[in-house]
Amino acid sequence: MSKRDYYEVLGVSKTASSAEMKKAYKQKAMKYHPDRNPGVDGKEKFKEAKEAYEILSNEDKRAAYDRFGHEGVKGGFGAGGGGSGNFSDIFGDVFGDIFGGGGRGGQQRQARGSDLRYNLELALEQAVSGTTVQIKIPTYVNCEGCGGSGAKKGTNPVNCTTCGGAGQVRMQQGFFSIQQTCPACHGQGKMIKEPCTTCAGQGRTKKVKTLSVKVPAGVDTGDRIRLSGEGEAGGPGSVPGDLYVQIHVKEHEIFQREAENLYCEVPIGFHLAVLGGDLEVPTLNGRVKLHIPAETQTGKMFRLRGKGVKPMRGGAAGDLMCRVVVETPVKLTKEQKSLMERFAKSLEGETKHSPQATSWFDGVKRFFDSMT
Repeated sequence: MSKRDYYEVLGVSKTASSAEMKKAYKQKAMKYHPDRNPGVDGKEKFKEAKEAYEILSNEDKRAAYDRFGHEGVKGGFGAGGGGSGNFSDIFGDVFGDIFGGGGRGGQQRQARGSDLRYNLELALEQAVSGTTVQIKIPTYVNCEGCGGSGAKKGTNPVNCTTCGGAGQVRMQQGFFSIQQTCPACHGQGKMIKEPCTTCAGQGRTKKVKTLSVKVPAGVDTGDRIRLSGEGEAGGPGSVPGDLYVQIHVKEHEIFQREAENLYCEVPIGFHLAVLGGDLEVPTLNGRVKLHIPAETQTGKMFRLRGKGVKPMRGGAAGDLMCRVVVETPVKLTKEQKSLMERFAKSLEGETKHSPQATSWFDGVKRFFDSMT
């Protein structure tokens, strides 16, 4: 193999740290990778960089090389620069993120059960004040007979004989080493010789479990509560997933919610709108008195500060917005109709009593006049 200085091959100084050499090797390897640089020159440079990194990444070999040069590590790389076993470790360590490997030693990510979702409907009062509810979840749980291991009581899973407990195996193809999930244990690293009789080695069983969910005050539709570890059990060697409780607040017969504010319509009689007065309106904390000024029109909005919703994440409570709607009297008696007729007659020719109507009719008149 090459007799060039290994530090020169990687483009680093003799005082370079392990991290610096690893970074330099990765750049060289990516540049001269046969898939990217299929020519003979690229193949040779790739071998050269591989040999340099294999020596300099090993403390003992690096010390021998620094002291005696190439003679100090002669034969240490294997005949003809092979050393495929060592290179497998290097390749997996440097390129594990590309090929899905788990780094040196083949450590796999711990398996995990599925996450679950539960739709929880709440009344507005419950959402605003907070509550605790009991829910039932049909799911898989760790088997009680084996504690989730999948192995018969009194026995334990053993290391997989194919991957040696790593959960992954390497396939060597020429200069390349590709790390894959072990086909024998499916990445678990363990095998069960004597399966549990309760779960048949699955490590989990079906069950409807009851959970107590604490709903914080101020939640709204779209919020969700995460219960860690209360999802589905994944089987031997895995941890349970999480449970996400999705909040949906039901429609209320009086109030509508927008963020921290509440809105409601308050119907008032014709006489109250004209003369003014007080009336009681509901809030989520009881009744309060609302003053209606004389000559109030339909659509007038009144704000009751602090009578809305206190935000879940802190801050001042919102407001209650009351929109009044003047209700036209219905089912009048003859006497009442007579009074209304007398009242209407008393308004004839007086435009000052109906400024909005007068303004509107003036606008209509101008519109038609412009068309002639």
